[in-house]
Amino acid sequence: MASSRRDLAVRASVDQGLLSPAEPVVALLDTAGIRASATALTSAFAAVTDAPVLHAFAVKACPLVPVLRLLHEAGLGAEVASPGELALARAAGIPAARTVLDSPAKTPGELRQGLALGIAVNADNLQELARLDALVASTPTSSPLGIRVNPQVGAGSIGALSTATATSKFGVALRDEGARKAVVQACLERPWLTRLHTHTGSQGVPLALMAEGVGEAYALAEEINRTAGRQQIDTLDIGGGLPVDFHSDEETPTYAEYARLLADTVPGLFDGRYGLVTEFGRSLLAKHGTLLARVEYTKTSGGRPIAVTHAGVQVATRTVYAPEAWPLRVLAYDSGGRPRTGEVTVQDVAGPACFAGDLLAAGRALPLLHPGDVVAVPDTGAYFFAHHYAYNSLPRPGVHGFTVTEPGDGGGDGGGAVVAFTTVREAQTLAEIVAEAGGAHADALVR
Repeated sequence: MASSRRDLAVRASVDQGLLSPAEPVVALLDTAGIRASATALTSAFAAVTDAPVLHAFAVKACPLVPVLRLLHEAGLGAEVASPGELALARAAGIPAARTVLDSPAKTPGELRQGLALGIAVNADNLQELARLDALVASTPTSSPLGIRVNPQVGAGSIGALSTATATSKFGVALRDEGARKAVVQACLERPWLTRLHTHTGSQGVPLALMAEGVGEAYALAEEINRTAGRQQIDTLDIGGGLPVDFHSDEETPTYAEYARLLADTVPGLFDGRYGLVTEFGRSLLAKHGTLLARVEYTKTSGGRPIAVTHAGVQVATRTVYAPEAWPLRVLAYDSGGRPRTGEVTVQDVAGPACFAGDLLAAGRALPLLHPGDVVAVPDTGAYFFAHHYAYNSLPRPGVHGFTVTEPGDGGGDGGGAVVAFTTVREAQTLAEIVAEAGGAHADALVR
């Protein structure tokens, strides 16, 4: 199980010197866990439909080329929202036919590139459709083209991640006066517009609300096709958004639960008339990433113990700035990487940045931490250590994938499990920090 693999990886990271006084913070990715999540996703939808489904991983969730390559090998494509993300997907070898471009602010140049490559493009609004008119007329393209709609079904518990609210910045707001009619007319005027895209949100959005948003897009597709007198809309991009349980090792809710809910509430979605695209991100990676950091010092302030570590706002930005919305578990290990035992004590786990709020956890009950111990922060494989925040010019940590070979699997000597690490992203050097900060132009402002 994932927790036992994690314990083995923490111990091995210390034994093999991956985590050390010289490298006091590292990030780990469980390769087997990532593959298992990809299989769970593809199997869940295969169980409810024979229609073609492109599962396009939301690159924003973990923009690391080796991760994208691993998911590609597992049968997934890529959903990109910027030229940078598109470049990462191409570097990972993901073909154009398995790539989808979404963004609320695509430039003419980005649209031209997308059409030239033949990747699927979802326009965010009617003004963007007008841009596409000129591009499609001037240059033939094999790109499937769609438009994003906002079903305006409401928000989840995290407003910033709820994209189907009355005033969301994404898509055409279907319940605004005249908007639905405008979308139908826009499709009728553009025979090449064959897709609808919707996404209700992600963390904090209940499955029922997600399904309601998909149902609204499906109903619109049916209306467009009836009005056109043919099946003009042939594909529905239903977004992603499966929430993650950050409070335990449980992987709930599951893709199978969501797929069954969709089959029950929007059965026409799966009757073979529509191709499908999904855009899951966090739910594929979060559970399979663990951040490790050494405890540098311990102290007491106001009677509360504080463990000062090397992991804080630079690798867990959302948790530090919005702890109520993004709580993370913290697991305690001793200096040898073994689970720490001892009396549980309420303590703070702090990061290295120079502001008081840089806390991974406040008032957390853990075995009392000591200098040289290791803290592990699970569930950080998406939107955490891969999205570095350069506060205090703290370096980006190295990211390493790991595999565990159990006795009898052919990779060990029978004496125990073997953990092997591979580099996904090297730790940032001080020279790289200086270069990114304009080091080559030191005299630029004093000439």
